[in-house]
Amino acid sequence: MRNRITSIIGASIEVKQAVLADPAIQQTLEQVIDIVTTSFKNGHKVMFCGNGGSAADAQHLAAEFSGRFYKNRRALPSDALHCNTSYLTAVANDYSYDDIYARLVEGTMEKGDVLIGLTTSGNSPNILKAFEAARAKGIQTVGFTGSTGGKLKALSDFLLNVPSNTTPRIQESHILLGHIICELVEDALFS
Repeated sequence: MRNRITSIIGASIEVKQAVLADPAIQQTLEQVIDIVTTSFKNGHKVMFCGNGGSAADAQHLAAEFSGRFYKNRRALPSDALHCNTSYLTAVANDYSYDDIYARLVEGTMEKGDVLIGLTTSGNSPNILKAFEAARAKGIQTVGFTGSTGGKLKALSDFLLNVPSNTTPRIQESHILLGHIICELVEDALFS
Protein backbone atom coordinates (compact mmCIF):
# COMPACT_ATOMS: atom_id res chain seq x y z
CA MET A 1 0.00 0.00 0.00
CA ARG A 2 2.85 2.42 0.76
CA ASN A 3 4.09 2.14 -2.85
CA ARG A 4 0.63 3.11 -4.06
CA ILE A 5 0.53 6.09 -1.71
CA THR A 6 3.94 7.36 -2.82
CA SER A 7 2.98 6.78 -6.46
CA ILE A 8 -0.14 8.93 -6.11
CA ILE A 9 1.78 11.71 -4.36
CA GLY A 10 4.49 11.49 -7.04
CA ALA A 11 1.88 11.77 -9.81
CA SER A 12 0.44 14.89 -8.20
CA ILE A 13 3.89 16.45 -7.94
CA GLU A 14 4.65 15.60 -11.59
CA VAL A 15 1.55 17.47 -12.78
CA LYS A 16 2.45 20.49 -10.66
CA GLN A 17 6.02 20.37 -12.02
CA ALA A 18 4.57 20.39 -15.55
CA VAL A 19 2.47 23.45 -14.61
CA LEU A 20 5.59 25.09 -13.15
CA ALA A 21 7.54 24.44 -16.36
CA ASP A 22 4.81 25.80 -18.67
CA PRO A 23 5.32 29.52 -19.40
CA ALA A 24 1.97 29.71 -21.24
CA ILE A 25 0.06 28.69 -18.11
CA GLN A 26 2.00 31.23 -16.05
CA GLN A 27 1.33 33.99 -18.59
CA THR A 28 -2.38 33.15 -18.63
CA LEU A 29 -2.39 33.11 -14.84
CA GLU A 30 -0.95 36.64 -14.81
CA GLN A 31 -3.66 37.79 -17.25
CA VAL A 32 -6.41 36.19 -15.15
CA ILE A 33 -5.07 37.87 -12.00
CA ASP A 34 -5.18 41.21 -13.86
CA ILE A 35 -8.75 40.82 -15.16
CA VAL A 36 -10.09 39.60 -11.81
CA THR A 37 -8.36 42.46 -9.98
CA THR A 38 -9.76 44.97 -12.48
CA SER A 39 -13.25 43.50 -12.19
CA PHE A 40 -13.25 43.87 -8.41
CA LYS A 41 -11.67 47.37 -8.59
CA ASN A 42 -14.49 48.46 -10.88
CA GLY A 43 -17.23 47.19 -8.56
CA HIS A 44 -17.99 44.02 -10.52
CA LYS A 45 -18.19 40.42 -9.37
CA VAL A 46 -16.43 37.14 -10.07
CA MET A 47 -18.66 34.08 -10.28
CA PHE A 48 -17.70 30.42 -10.41
CA CYS A 49 -19.34 27.24 -11.69
CA GLY A 50 -18.54 23.53 -11.82
CA ASN A 51 -20.01 20.08 -11.28
CA GLY A 52 -19.25 17.54 -8.55
CA GLY A 53 -15.73 18.01 -7.20
CA SER A 54 -15.32 21.00 -9.50
CA ALA A 55 -18.44 22.54 -7.95
CA ALA A 56 -16.84 22.09 -4.53
CA ASP A 57 -13.66 23.74 -5.86
CA ALA A 58 -15.72 26.58 -7.38
CA GLN A 59 -17.45 27.18 -4.05
CA HIS A 60 -14.10 27.00 -2.21
CA LEU A 61 -12.48 29.62 -4.45
CA ALA A 62 -15.49 31.95 -4.34
CA ALA A 63 -15.35 31.77 -0.53
CA GLU A 64 -11.69 32.81 -0.59
CA PHE A 65 -12.82 36.08 -2.22
CA SER A 66 -16.08 36.68 -0.35
CA GLY A 67 -14.56 35.63 2.97
CA ARG A 68 -10.82 36.16 3.13
CA PHE A 69 -7.62 34.56 1.97
CA TYR A 70 -4.75 35.90 4.12
CA LYS A 71 -5.86 39.43 4.94
CA ASN A 72 -8.64 40.82 7.12
CA ARG A 73 -10.35 42.99 4.52
CA ARG A 74 -13.75 43.78 3.04
CA ALA A 75 -15.64 40.98 1.34
CA LEU A 76 -15.33 40.77 -2.43
CA PRO A 77 -18.45 40.05 -4.51
CA SER A 78 -17.97 36.42 -5.51
CA ASP A 79 -20.07 33.27 -5.31
CA ALA A 80 -20.57 29.88 -6.92
CA LEU A 81 -23.62 29.67 -9.16
CA HIS A 82 -24.83 26.36 -7.72
CA CYS A 83 -25.34 27.48 -4.11
CA ASN A 84 -29.12 28.05 -4.31
CA THR A 85 -30.52 24.50 -4.32
CA SER A 86 -34.14 25.66 -4.78
CA TYR A 87 -33.16 27.50 -7.94
CA LEU A 88 -30.93 24.66 -9.11
CA THR A 89 -33.57 21.96 -8.74
CA ALA A 90 -36.34 24.11 -10.21
CA VAL A 91 -34.41 25.03 -13.35
CA ALA A 92 -33.06 21.50 -13.78
CA ASN A 93 -36.62 20.17 -13.49
CA ASP A 94 -38.46 22.84 -15.50
CA TYR A 95 -35.86 23.43 -18.20
CA SER A 96 -32.77 21.22 -18.21
CA TYR A 97 -29.72 20.62 -16.06
CA ASP A 98 -27.75 22.01 -19.01
CA ASP A 99 -29.45 25.41 -18.41
CA ILE A 100 -28.77 25.86 -14.69
CA TYR A 101 -25.79 28.17 -15.02
CA ALA A 102 -26.66 29.94 -18.27
CA ARG A 103 -29.90 31.30 -16.81
CA LEU A 104 -28.04 32.74 -13.81
CA VAL A 105 -25.44 34.30 -16.09
CA GLU A 106 -28.24 35.85 -18.15
CA GLY A 107 -30.11 37.11 -15.09
CA THR A 108 -27.43 38.14 -12.61
CA MET A 109 -24.20 38.96 -14.43
CA GLU A 110 -23.17 41.94 -16.53
CA LYS A 111 -20.32 43.16 -18.67
CA GLY A 112 -17.33 43.79 -16.39
CA ASP A 113 -18.00 40.65 -14.35
CA VAL A 114 -15.84 37.53 -14.73
CA LEU A 115 -17.15 33.96 -15.02
CA ILE A 116 -14.77 31.15 -14.04
CA GLY A 117 -15.80 27.62 -15.01
CA LEU A 118 -14.12 24.46 -13.73
CA THR A 119 -14.50 21.27 -15.76
CA THR A 120 -11.75 18.68 -15.99
CA SER A 121 -12.96 17.46 -19.39
CA GLY A 122 -13.83 20.89 -20.72
CA ASN A 123 -17.03 19.34 -22.11
CA SER A 124 -19.67 19.81 -19.37
CA PRO A 125 -22.80 21.00 -21.22
CA ASN A 126 -23.97 23.32 -18.44
CA ILE A 127 -20.57 25.05 -18.26
CA LEU A 128 -20.47 25.39 -22.06
CA LYS A 129 -23.94 27.01 -22.09
CA ALA A 130 -22.93 29.35 -19.26
CA PHE A 131 -19.88 30.47 -21.24
CA GLU A 132 -22.04 30.97 -24.35
CA ALA A 133 -24.41 33.16 -22.29
CA ALA A 134 -21.45 35.07 -20.87
CA ARG A 135 -20.00 35.64 -24.32
CA ALA A 136 -23.36 37.01 -25.53
CA LYS A 137 -23.25 39.58 -22.70
CA GLY A 138 -19.57 40.53 -23.15
CA ILE A 139 -18.57 38.90 -19.84
CA GLN A 140 -14.98 37.68 -19.68
CA THR A 141 -14.59 33.93 -19.17
CA VAL A 142 -11.86 31.84 -17.58
CA GLY A 143 -11.83 28.08 -18.14
CA PHE A 144 -10.07 25.67 -15.78
CA THR A 145 -9.74 22.33 -17.61
CA GLY A 146 -7.52 19.34 -18.24
CA SER A 147 -4.93 19.06 -21.00
CA THR A 148 -7.00 19.56 -24.15
CA GLY A 149 -9.42 22.20 -22.90
CA GLY A 150 -12.24 20.28 -24.53
CA LYS A 151 -15.04 22.31 -26.12
CA LEU A 152 -14.60 24.99 -23.45
CA LYS A 153 -11.30 26.03 -25.06
CA ALA A 154 -13.13 27.81 -27.89
CA LEU A 155 -15.44 29.63 -25.43
CA SER A 156 -12.78 30.75 -22.95
CA ASP A 157 -11.19 34.16 -23.11
CA PHE A 158 -8.50 32.69 -20.84
CA LEU A 159 -7.81 28.96 -20.52
CA LEU A 160 -5.88 27.31 -17.70
CA ASN A 161 -5.59 23.78 -19.06
CA VAL A 162 -3.70 21.60 -16.63
CA PRO A 163 -1.39 19.17 -18.49
CA SER A 164 -3.08 15.98 -17.30
CA ASN A 165 -5.96 13.69 -18.26
CA THR A 166 -6.48 12.34 -14.72
CA THR A 167 -9.40 14.01 -12.91
CA PRO A 168 -7.97 14.05 -9.35
CA ARG A 169 -4.60 15.37 -10.52
CA ILE A 170 -6.33 18.08 -12.59
CA GLN A 171 -8.50 19.13 -9.66
CA GLU A 172 -5.50 19.31 -7.33
CA SER A 173 -3.83 21.70 -9.76
CA HIS A 174 -7.04 23.71 -10.21
CA ILE A 175 -6.98 24.48 -6.49
CA LEU A 176 -3.30 25.42 -6.70
CA LEU A 177 -3.96 27.82 -9.59
CA GLY A 178 -7.09 29.17 -7.90
CA HIS A 179 -5.22 29.82 -4.67
CA ILE A 180 -2.51 31.69 -6.59
CA ILE A 181 -5.19 33.89 -8.17
CA CYS A 182 -6.86 34.53 -4.80
CA GLU A 183 -3.59 35.40 -3.08
CA LEU A 184 -2.29 37.75 -5.76
CA VAL A 185 -5.63 39.46 -6.37
CA GLU A 186 -5.96 40.05 -2.63
CA ASP A 187 -2.42 41.47 -2.55
CA ALA A 188 -3.17 43.77 -5.49
CA LEU A 189 -6.36 45.09 -3.91
CA PHE A 190 -5.32 45.28 -0.27
CA SER A 191 -1.53 45.68 -0.17
